[in-house]
Formats: sequence, structure tokens, C-alpha cells
Amino acid sequence: MAITPAEQKVLDRAARILARELKERPLAMTSPQLVRDFLRFELEHVEHETFCVLFLDTQHRLIAFEELFRGTLDSASVYPREVAKEALRHNAGAVILAHNHPSGIAEPSHADRRITDRLKEALGLFEIRVLDHLVVGSPEVVSFAEQGLI
Repeated sequence: MAITPAEQKVLDRAARILARELKERPLAMTSPQLVRDFLRFELEHVEHETFCVLFLDTQHRLIAFEELFRGTLDSASVYPREVAKEALRHNAGAVILAHNHPSGIAEPSHADRRITDRLKEALGLFEIRVLDHLVVGSPEVVSFAEQGLI
């Protein structure tokens, strides 16, 4: 189902309102369903693969949500060094990794598992915890933590 230009305008406005609210009152990412809903809102409609990070403080409150890498229809290159730099810049205590699969199939690939392990290792050097990595499909969102992959 395609989003109409009018619907996209509404979604863009809602995203701006949400961003403003988050700056005034940080959202605690303590519920897996809350994280799923947030990521589905942000990524489900994106037509190219995008790799994002939720940067969290030590109480798991959202500091920032950023798209770090943009790819093609079925892949995005992810660089652990850049993720670590951004996490340190935000003074994050933890992160939640996320990316979408524009195909709609949320099953993690072997490459998804490999980059998650590399990011966990790299961020661990700075005592930044990787809490989860979620793959957003349509309508499914798969959690690495729930599958025992983290």
C-alpha cells in the first residue's frame, strides 16, 4: 500500500511534533513494544534500506535517533567506527540498532548478524551496551534480543 503525498505530509508533521516532544521530555525505551512502534513509524515506509541507531542514556531514555547509513533497495554499508563516533558524541550509555528491509521480509540475514556482532564488539570497547537490533519489515519487526542473537 503506497502512501499518498497528503498522508506523507501528515506523517512528516507528526514526526516533527514527536521530535519536539522528545527534546522536552525524553522517552524511556524500556518496553520492547514501544521500541517496535517507534521504529515501525520511522522506518516501515522507507523505500531504501536505512541503518539507524537509537542513542540512549544509562536509564535507557532516548538521547537521539539518527539515520547513519543509507543504502539501496536491498543493502546498506555500515561502518562500526562511525557508529562508535556518534555514540561517543552523544555520550550514550547504550544503543538500539535498527534497519529496515524494504522487501517487507524482516528475517535477519547472515550479514545482519555479522555486523551486529562487529558493532557489539566495537561499542563494547567504550562500555556502550548494544541492547537490541531490530529489523523492520511490513508488518513484522524482528528483534535480535528476542531471538537470542544478542
